[in-house]
Amino acid sequence: MTFETIIADLKQRKFRPIYFLMGDEPYYIDKISDYVAANVLKEEEKAFNQTVLYGKDVDAAAVTNAAKRYPMMAPNQVILVKEAQHIRNVEDLVYYAGTPLKSTILVICYKYKKIDKRKKLYKALEKEGVIFESKKMYDDKLPAWIVQHLKEEGYSIAPPAAMLLSESLGNDLSKIENELQKLIITLPQGKKAIDAAHIEQNIGISKDFNSVELQKALVERNALKAFRIVDYFGHNQKNHPINMIIASMYGFFNKVFMYGMLEDKSSQNVAEKLKVHPFFVSEYQKAARVFPPAKSFQILGWLREYDLRTKGVGNLSATPHDLLKEMIYKFMTV
Repeated sequence: MTFETIIADLKQRKFRPIYFLMGDEPYYIDKISDYVAANVLKEEEKAFNQTVLYGKDVDAAAVTNAAKRYPMMAPNQVILVKEAQHIRNVEDLVYYAGTPLKSTILVICYKYKKIDKRKKLYKALEKEGVIFESKKMYDDKLPAWIVQHLKEEGYSIAPPAAMLLSESLGNDLSKIENELQKLIITLPQGKKAIDAAHIEQNIGISKDFNSVELQKALVERNALKAFRIVDYFGHNQKNHPINMIIASMYGFFNKVFMYGMLEDKSSQNVAEKLKVHPFFVSEYQKAARVFPPAKSFQILGWLREYDLRTKGVGNLSATPHDLLKEMIYKFMTV
């Protein structure tokens, strides 16, 4: 089941006896668990019928015993198991999962891990409850996620500003959501659109000195702008670690290379194959003219080389700033 389907069913009070929430992305696991905790029981019912357990403190038998209790003066009881990936003998939950108590809503938050689909526990959960796998979101999906999240809140953001946020904040959805809430709160009254200037003023991401602007400078062959950004990164290494910059550049030039190799360069096909918002197709068209496949492939090789050098391979004394300047010089002269 998808996150949206689970939440929709919960809102309609269509409950299942077990929700096994697993996977690498904690954001959606927390969202489902928090919704159940806040909305399934009335406030006066929670004292006797809502229990929070922690995986480090319990084993499968303790979870089973709690789940087998009957509710008091309420139609349901809720058992929330946090950090369930630490439960001892988790496979022993199969004995409860096979015949769960219908009045119990057991929510198991199994973060950063998955249970084996071949095991009896998975099959029992699949038959009697809900299994939800929360997968880590790929970086190329983040701008669209930001746009959609703000739209649901009644706000808008231009694709370049969404890209700026995703490049700067990484793929931690909880962190991104917190920053978006900060941007919403600080918007002037009546304003519904978030732009790059507002982002810079309120969460400290420079609209002029970031990985996206560095990529633009390379495409424009603007050496002065490129090295100004590199110097800014060098003086703000805590917020702009070289490995994150290299990762961002690799993603960009990999798409430039892919664009150059496409036979069908229609906007729709490019957006689909490169997995980018249609707004950005023209950026890759420009980049591919400056960096055709042979050049972009060479740059990808350099990025791999410099990633190793930042980790000490073949590098004895060069600082991250020195390595970044050297790398960007090669990109500008390729």
